[in-house]
Amino acid sequence: MATEISSAAIEAEEGAAMAAAKAGPHKLERKWTFWFDNQSKSKQGAAWGTSLRQAYSFDTVEEFWCLYDQIFKPSKLAGFADFHLFRTGVEPKWEDPECANGGKWTVPSSKKANLETMWLETLMALIGEQFDEADEICGVVASVRQRQDKLSLWTRTAANEAVQMSIGRKWKQIIDFNDKISYSFHDDSKRERSAKARYSA
Repeated sequence: MATEISSAAIEAEEGAAMAAAKAGPHKLERKWTFWFDNQSKSKQGAAWGTSLRQAYSFDTVEEFWCLYDQIFKPSKLAGFADFHLFRTGVEPKWEDPECANGGKWTVPSSKKANLETMWLETLMALIGEQFDEADEICGVVASVRQRQDKLSLWTRTAANEAVQMSIGRKWKQIIDFNDKISYSFHDDSKRERSAKARYSA
């Protein structure tokens, strides 16, 4: 009897898998692009962004998991390098029109495992459209550094405090982060290296 049940269960699972395969790939609401920036190889005096490379774009769940599993895990990064996931058509640069009037929420991470978990949770929240203000979000950056890694969530309209606070609070829930996080304006960062936080959540 147990054998009959297990073979029936296996057949049901196979049927579900075949139905999913026939249904085709699971399309995302928007297209996303992974970028890579190995700043350790930048030539001295080179302009910022010269080592930034567009890597892969995707618009299905299946493509995302393939890319993430094979390549885009922070644990695979050498020191002083970044992974970016941005909406396709938006470059992870202050000068990009979508980012020019924006800023970023930043979360520090002292453990590689924490960075990896928070990165994945954020990626899934972005491609799964979990933020109410999804159109306000440009992308996310995972930065691996010798002293302390960090994750930064880039947004479009820095001056809209209510929207930024809503995004910041939601992000903390998603990544299960209890300490304070800070938001800085890109305009401030252009002028001074360690820009003061304008908001905190």
